[in-house]
Amino acid sequence: MNGVVNDTAAPGVRPPIPLVVLGGYLGAGKTTLLNHVLSMAGQRKVAVLVNDFGDINIDAALIRERTDDVINLENGCICCSIGGRLVDALVKISARPERPELLIIEASGVSDPVKIAQIGLLDRAFRLFGIIVAVDAERIGATLLDPYVGDIVRRQIAGATALVLTKTDLVTEQEKVAATQAVLALASTSILFESVDGQIPPALIFDASVVPRHQAGGRGAMTAGASSLHRDISSFSFRSDFPLDRKKLRAALRGLSATLLRAKGIVWLDQDSSPQELHVAGGRILITPFAGHAAAESSLVLIGRFTGEDERAIRRCLESTQVLN
Repeated sequence: MNGVVNDTAAPGVRPPIPLVVLGGYLGAGKTTLLNHVLSMAGQRKVAVLVNDFGDINIDAALIRERTDDVINLENGCICCSIGGRLVDALVKISARPERPELLIIEASGVSDPVKIAQIGLLDRAFRLFGIIVAVDAERIGATLLDPYVGDIVRRQIAGATALVLTKTDLVTEQEKVAATQAVLALASTSILFESVDGQIPPALIFDASVVPRHQAGGRGAMTAGASSLHRDISSFSFRSDFPLDRKKLRAALRGLSATLLRAKGIVWLDQDSSPQELHVAGGRILITPFAGHAAAESSLVLIGRFTGEDERAIRRCLESTQVLN
């Protein structure tokens, strides 16, 4: 079997559209990040849904230089005053004869990206890949102390699956360290990257940029991924010929929330007679029946910022979920 995960879908079944929410307070550099992401898209069909705070959607005009598939939502917070219009836009995207391969929602600076992700996931046509939040290294200290907007920024940081510290070229090393410490103290993830001019590792957005393709391994084998694709993100795969315990598997994956960016796979669970599709992103673990053709073994890919000790610990956790009898 080539590849870690068999993504062959049943005839007539359309796979969900990967969804990435890009958040961050006003002026944090979201549009710069997004334009850099679009420059890395290659031949991928990427749709962008942009919400700007005001009557004129300036961000959409800037992004349209990179892609023609831009949907505008003006006037305010995407997760409250125009929530209905967001749902309408998502329904139209999912109903397209040719769906995009990725949807990126750029939220306004005063919105909660977690709520946006929740709205997006009301439609099963989408699957959350991540919530990426940009943080201005130069202004984060003062912003957090602001009595009017500090709570908004804290919620944005706490809800992120990955954080990007922007404008690090404009601060001293001491200020950068202080900003990093302040952000990580609020975050539920330890996945944080520095960014200058919007540059971020492709793996935050595109699975294919980090997930290597391996030949099938042995029973319960763990294989190291190609971390050379970006020095901060690595991936590895787990296979097992034994069924896995559902409850233990969920517990093992929940324990990885600080370092895990995404996980996906096709697994056989001890109380199910058919394979299950598994996805982990944004702290959510989704296990649903797999409608396609699957191999007789369980296959999982995990993507994140892992040390050598992390990988060894994850191996032990996943192996402990096997039902050997």
